[in-house]
Amino acid sequence: MGNCWPKPIDNLPSTNSISSNPGQVKLKKSSNPAAADEGGGGGGAVVPPSGQIIIPNLKMFTLAELKSATRNFRPDTVLGEGGFGTVFKGWIDEKTYAPSRVGVGIPVAVKKSNPDSEQGLKEWQAEVKFLGRFSHPNLVKLLGYCWEDKQFLLVYEYMQKGSLESHLFRKGAVEPIPWDIRIKIAIGAARGLVLLHSTEKQVIYRDFKASNILLDGEFNAKLSDFGLAKLGPLDGNSHVTTKVVGTYGYAAPEYMATGHLYVKSDVYGFGVVLLELITGLRVLDLNRPSGQSNLVEWARPSLPDKKKLRKLIDPRLMGLYPSNAAYKTGELILKCIEPDQKCRPTMDEVLETLEQVKSIEMKPKELKTKLKHDQQNANRQHNYDYRSPRHTYHGDGGARGNEGGTRAHNNLKAARSY
Repeated sequence: MGNCWPKPIDNLPSTNSISSNPGQVKLKKSSNPAAADEGGGGGGAVVPPSGQIIIPNLKMFTLAELKSATRNFRPDTVLGEGGFGTVFKGWIDEKTYAPSRVGVGIPVAVKKSNPDSEQGLKEWQAEVKFLGRFSHPNLVKLLGYCWEDKQFLLVYEYMQKGSLESHLFRKGAVEPIPWDIRIKIAIGAARGLVLLHSTEKQVIYRDFKASNILLDGEFNAKLSDFGLAKLGPLDGNSHVTTKVVGTYGYAAPEYMATGHLYVKSDVYGFGVVLLELITGLRVLDLNRPSGQSNLVEWARPSLPDKKKLRKLIDPRLMGLYPSNAAYKTGELILKCIEPDQKCRPTMDEVLETLEQVKSIEMKPKELKTKLKHDQQNANRQHNYDYRSPRHTYHGDGGARGNEGGTRAHNNLKAARSY
């Protein structure tokens, strides 16, 4: 398994520092520190049992505080699991960030590393390096960290509606996401990537997928999980060369084939997620009929054809979307998933197109259908209000395809939930 772990981010900390912006972030060494292995691949990193990073606005939590906040990492507080470890829900005081009782203060998400995970330290460092450097409405806010007893933990703002993946694909979803909310989510995620790509030192996110897009109570999208983020090319170079890590289906073809990572490799991943958003289908699903398991290859010929595209759109939307907006979105997806990265748009251009999509309204005929549908829903709700209190309504949600989604390892990690 040694070959399956991602290479650490450039300029990650050696024994005593982590690069950050502005200036360096100093690391206070423990009484018996050992240098973290900065080489990729096998061998594993030897790490000190504890340490402190001095970054303004980031709180250094103790392990005892986070145990208290999560009720000793109780199983019923688990929000998700992945390659880094497990994410727990906890509660802290809004002002002091001291641990508090359930329902008191503010909820937080606590990501706890898996002690047996070689990628834990490297991804923890990358998260602190990048999220500790940025503050933006479309990036999940990092509140603090803990490095103690060889445990690596990160504390984030809690996102009420979880991941986009859970709304699109998991069975038992109460109701499908409406078209306008899907476009809102796409715009928010695009803004997050625009920020990363437009900084003085460009950042390549490298792991853009539905499970890494988190949603707050108003369906505002925020990018999470910067464990695989990497600084972009310097000195006039067009790309950086690195070990291939990511998730099958979302990773750009040029990166998969050569290890050459471009800023526009992120654009490919964005196009894939946008395709998932409008179809309600996972990018990879071996349970679909032959020839349809890879969503990108199956859908590509239909995207420029209005009639064929209509058959691809998520049927749970029941036709309640502007057809012209869907067609323009299909055209955008086609550009994003171009095999040649030079032919893909920039994220600025993607965002501009999505804003145009957002402004497209339904045609009179489509609007009439929507009004009829809204009236039917109102009647259904009226009838539901008079049912027995013991009656439980489960809705008719649920996505096409299965829960799976193939994520194999060829230095490609499994999907993470937070």
